Amino acid sequence: MSAAMEPRIQYAKTSDGVNIAYCVAGEGRNLLWVWPPPFSHVQLDWETVSSHIFQPLAKNQRLVWFDWPGTGLSDRDSIDFSMEAMTRAIETVVARTSLEKFSICATLSAVPIALTYAAEWPERISHLIFVDGWTQFSEVEQSAARQAEKALRGKDWVIYSETFARVLMGYEDQEYEHQLAKFLRACVEPDAHRAAIDASEHYDVSALLPGVTAPTLVVHNQNSPWIGVQAGRRLAAGIPDSRFVVVDDLTYAQLPSLIYEFLREGEASSPAAAALPSGMTAILFADIADSTALTERLGDTAFRAKARDLDGTLRGVIREHAGTAIEGKLLGDGVLAVFTSAREAIEAALACGRAGDDVGLPLHLGLHAGDVIREEDNVYGGAVNIASRISGLSAPGEVLVSETVRSLARTSAGVRFEDRGQQALKGVGEAVRVWAVREGD
Repeated sequence: MSAAMEPRIQYAKTSDGVNIAYCVAGEGRNLLWVWPPPFSHVQLDWETVSSHIFQPLAKNQRLVWFDWPGTGLSDRDSIDFSMEAMTRAIETVVARTSLEKFSICATLSAVPIALTYAAEWPERISHLIFVDGWTQFSEVEQSAARQAEKALRGKDWVIYSETFARVLMGYEDQEYEHQLAKFLRACVEPDAHRAAIDASEHYDVSALLPGVTAPTLVVHNQNSPWIGVQAGRRLAAGIPDSRFVVVDDLTYAQLPSLIYEFLREGEASSPAAAALPSGMTAILFADIADSTALTERLGDTAFRAKARDLDGTLRGVIREHAGTAIEGKLLGDGVLAVFTSAREAIEAALACGRAGDDVGLPLHLGLHAGDVIREEDNVYGGAVNIASRISGLSAPGEVLVSETVRSLARTSAGVRFEDRGQQALKGVGEAVRVWAVREGD
């Protein structure tokens, strides 16, 4: 899903008359995303600072997100950030979007709000994902970043937001820091911001932890300047049977794949998701088409920048489809990945093709399945060579698969296959029958 297909901004009214802006994107399991008040802006979240989270999530879930009262595109004249007002906002969005059973992902000071809501409506919650969370303000108030933020809180709003984004958040990407500072100013006015921070200092939900019954994933950034990892450990330890994962990515780029894997666990297996026969691996090659001509047209620096961005996108797509990108394979302008499901490999290949087309770097894409030799961060073997050769046969943006992959996935992939006949592949003794993948029945 691209920014050009951005979701429609809609409104729901709370019982006390506040208009709440919300968006819905994607299909599948219901996932409600909850940012910490007052930092939310439904349009900019999708288009800019959170696009690397929301757009991948919407490919696999029905994603719902919203702006708190007093923030973003919701009514700005309401600056009540009490726990009662916050849970009322959630309940309003839940009712308006018909969320009967759903997961919640909450970050930072939204975690105690989500815990309070889940305690009130446990029958509605299928899973909980808490990121950099805490249960009482005393766990965060002594951090150096918090103390510095408190000293700046009443100062010039532009200086505050720029310092917050560029110094206090700990990011190393200057472009992202600047983008975040503008985002903060778009989210909230200074009075509402101070009201939200003041209200959060009274949140304390530590007594609710033992009563959590939904499967819970607790994720914590070990480099967070705001909340020490011990707060995440205490949160996980207090919730029965929760899982604790430590990451070091302050932009949360890993979250879509972590969430996808967590929500998939425990699902009943079906023919559509059946694994490959024992010992077999599906291999995907994705390589930028005509990279030499693109380099000449764009210039080496511009091409390399676009290629690096695309590489990150492709690896995200591969993770979302339960694949593993092979880090040790040096492919120049390409990515090699392995899968345990032929269907998921095909879906990943199609998604990679769309990603390449979206940024003007079309890909050659090829799939084969067979035995591979795994050694540290590499894979070897005849099956890998065949996948590479099939990729080289494909037209830019086209996915070609071997007969082996087609036969494994034809009853479950939701695609059709066009026969391209027997193909002689360099370095392969026998010709291989190849099929082009077409989306739709």
